[in-house]
Amino acid sequence: MSILVGYVPTPVGETAVAAAIEEARLRDQELLIVNSQREGALADASVASESDLDRVMAEAQAAGVSALILRPTHRDDLAEAILELAEEHDVALIVIGLRQRTQVGKFIMGSHAQRILLQAERPVLAVKAQR
Repeated sequence: MSILVGYVPTPVGETAVAAAIEEARLRDQELLIVNSQREGALADASVASESDLDRVMAEAQAAGVSALILRPTHRDDLAEAILELAEEHDVALIVIGLRQRTQVGKFIMGSHAQRILLQAERPVLAVKAQR
């Protein structure tokens, strides 16, 4: 079994990876770090650089966690891509980061995180970045 974490190079993404590394260490499971780019996007702020990914891998290795980077592309639905990867790899846990939202954002909340929380057929750990 393994743990899957969605990673973007932001404070929220860093918090999610830190939590996922700790869970993988505690459970003695492999960590799958997912950083997905939208198909056809010329620029995408959610895409991690090689140095970001090297640093995250080094953090996992320093914790004694075996990790693998997955860099799939997705169309318009990142949540669906994460859920499909979770099924494909039969993960024990999905770890996602949550960000602070406005009142209107909470009402609308068509976020990827909400879809993953509601549609995943396995446990999901949602973590918030420190302010």
